[in-house]
Amino acid sequence: MRFNIVSLFPEFFRGPLGVSIPGRAEAAGVAQYRVVNPRDFTHDRHRTVDDYPYGGGAGMVLKAEPFFDAVQSLAPEGADRPRGPILVMSARGERFSHEMAVRLSLEREVTLLCGHYKDIDQRVIDGLDAQEVSLGDFILSGGEIPALAIVDAVVRLLPGAISDHESASSDSHYEGLLSPPSYTRPAEVRGMKVPSVLLTGDHARIEAWRRQEAERLTRERRPDLWERLEGRS
Repeated sequence: MRFNIVSLFPEFFRGPLGVSIPGRAEAAGVAQYRVVNPRDFTHDRHRTVDDYPYGGGAGMVLKAEPFFDAVQSLAPEGADRPRGPILVMSARGERFSHEMAVRLSLEREVTLLCGHYKDIDQRVIDGLDAQEVSLGDFILSGGEIPALAIVDAVVRLLPGAISDHESASSDSHYEGLLSPPSYTRPAEVRGMKVPSVLLTGDHARIEAWRRQEAERLTRERRPDLWERLEGRS
């Protein structure tokens, strides 16, 4: 799977995409990352990518043409855009979720546009038929952190990216529930003991306990998820 990233700060991605699961996925040929800088598609000596917003107001808006040209550079020969969905990191966007990560993992190629400053010219979003995506109800300095989060969430779902698929399939949100608590050796730490059921070796009882804990935590911490699950049943 190919990930295209358009960012004013390509160096932001060099470290994170080269380590852990994203790095191993690239080394194994499971994922490929291409990062381009809109500044490389400007035509003035200052490499200007932003300007004042029409209508006034605070902040600067990223210009449309450098983004259009950067995205065009990622397209196959003869095409006007890359294959697959184009996502814009935006606080206005749809909330990113595990379900969205699963959908994206089925694509051959995904392009992510990282904004900065006040905003990106709306014509970039409209002209590329891009989807705005948000990590949550908070503001970051730019789209680089959300783009990294999306890449990581999608890559770990790709066949061959993780050797222990059973471990991944028991993560929070995989089946709509939060994951149960985890414990490892020793059996007692600072007076706190591992739940006795985990020491029994009775796999049926252990799985029942894990399911019960997952449901309890989801009800308590994410009632929205619990209501969605109840609606399915």
